[in-house]
Amino acid sequence: MTSFIARTFSPLLLLLLSFCSNWGQDRSNLFEKAENRGKVSDNLEEASGLVASYNNPGKLWTLNDSGNPSEIFLLNDKGEIEMTCKLKVHNRDWEDITIGPGPDDSTKYLYIGEIGDNEAKYDYKYLYRVVEPTFHGEKKISINKWDTLVIDLPDGKRDMESITIDQVTGDLYLFSKREENINFYRSLANTLIPGDTLVPEKLGTLPFHNVVAVDFTLDSKELLIKTYDEIYYWNRSDSLSIQQVLLQDPILLNYKREPQGESVAWSLDGGGFYTLSETTKDTIGKLYFYKRAK
Repeated sequence: MTSFIARTFSPLLLLLLSFCSNWGQDRSNLFEKAENRGKVSDNLEEASGLVASYNNPGKLWTLNDSGNPSEIFLLNDKGEIEMTCKLKVHNRDWEDITIGPGPDDSTKYLYIGEIGDNEAKYDYKYLYRVVEPTFHGEKKISINKWDTLVIDLPDGKRDMESITIDQVTGDLYLFSKREENINFYRSLANTLIPGDTLVPEKLGTLPFHNVVAVDFTLDSKELLIKTYDEIYYWNRSDSLSIQQVLLQDPILLNYKREPQGESVAWSLDGGGFYTLSETTKDTIGKLYFYKRAK
């Protein structure tokens, strides 16, 4: 495939990208058709965000978005809630959850993204970083300790639903949602310090609209970006940075479109990926799995 970069980019800012005439037309058979794993619980009517658990293999973390209780949920691979974890913070508009390194190199942390802003009116976004809980049979627990990371975007207020962490470097990537060509940003791992206001670096612009979820594989070699209607896939070689990879043509995957589908997550072993949708008045949300084709 040819690259869809519009012009040469500088190290500081990737210039505007645009579609090539044949961009995104190759729907790959890299993954099998969607497998319906199960309906979600009534407690997850507004599921937004999904990530594979590290401490609890075969399980997934998710949350509800704006106005719901400040809880994260551990799901089994059938979409059933196995554990509910409560935080004593306000859920203004939680939109995503990711997992990655943190202060202790021997520990995995969950990053809860207070990043939604439908009207682009809030000055700051917040990430709540907690040590990933391990399931020991409890149905409900309280999380009493977390770090609060304050984010001030360098180019103004905007809506956002997608965060992910490069598992190898610990760098945080953030993607805006509503622009015709969305913006993407990076905060280096050594800047993710509570108490300071983080100003992530804007890396550039991508030709997507309504980006609602992103996720890396555990080795950070593969990346998915999900909009409401499509899922795009990249495979990264060792010689390319994340921003360089995003300048390459993605592969447009076969995707079973969901009503209000706002979540995508690789399985921990990279053998496929999951999607999860909200419940609407007509359709109960479901957990789907796309197995990697042999």
